[in-house]
Amino acid sequence: MALHFNVSEIVPGSIAKGVERRSLLSRQTVPDIKLTLDCVALSAQAELALSVSAHDLAWFQVLEGELMLTHAAGDARLTDAHVVFLPPAFSGTLRATSRASLLLAVVPDAAQLDPEFAAKPPGFRSVDWKNEPLLESKHDARKRIYLATPALFGTKAIKGEMIIYPPRTEAPRHYHVGAAHFMYFLRGCGTAFAGERSFQVKQGDLVYYSDQEEHALRGGEGEDMIFSEFFVPAGATTVWVHPEKACTWVPTGKNIKGGTPSRDIQEHSFANPASATGV
Repeated sequence: MALHFNVSEIVPGSIAKGVERRSLLSRQTVPDIKLTLDCVALSAQAELALSVSAHDLAWFQVLEGELMLTHAAGDARLTDAHVVFLPPAFSGTLRATSRASLLLAVVPDAAQLDPEFAAKPPGFRSVDWKNEPLLESKHDARKRIYLATPALFGTKAIKGEMIIYPPRTEAPRHYHVGAAHFMYFLRGCGTAFAGERSFQVKQGDLVYYSDQEEHALRGGEGEDMIFSEFFVPAGATTVWVHPEKACTWVPTGKNIKGGTPSRDIQEHSFANPASATGV
């Protein structure tokens, strides 16, 4: 059964001076889950030490504010346009230059999800999603931007994207085979469906769908509903309840700023995962 709650409902705990953590997903809430997910808030000038074990991987999405990441390869300035991949044995420090928050996920024993993980361990990656290609649905008004893919992060253990639903846009019912996933709602509001159940979603909400759980979404009124979603592992096949409504994603030739995107992506559909090779 789908999980649904707002991050504000979770009581935070202090993990360092000026740093609070909310535990969103773990094996305590979902016994068979393949990741942990936290929401971390930092006061201005607060620091968070980051450390990844030799067998794990991690990533974070900046939700608000500005941060400076310091690690062996140098310094990186981060904003809410960034998703950052942390490879095995990574060590670094995040310092908030203004009040900031982020989603931080860890995948333990990542080699179980990616057969090439041990032989070809991925390196550090930072993605500015505002420069990534903006895609549009062939059958409705939705738009998509990839946040984490094998091409971007160098591993098949995770996949992530940002989805934009204009008001009253609705996706056809579908489910994914081979991966569970979560959605974090960044802006707007709407309705989420899980089987025969429906519930309202808004900014700060998190929804977790199990592998093969049927679901759909509908945008609300007034403004776009925007959320990021992440799958563990990547490579899931999407099955539509009505196959004739299978979604196909088409490149617009632009990024979300209207400029030239950082790379090219071909038209593809996850009803046919082979067509999505290289995204």
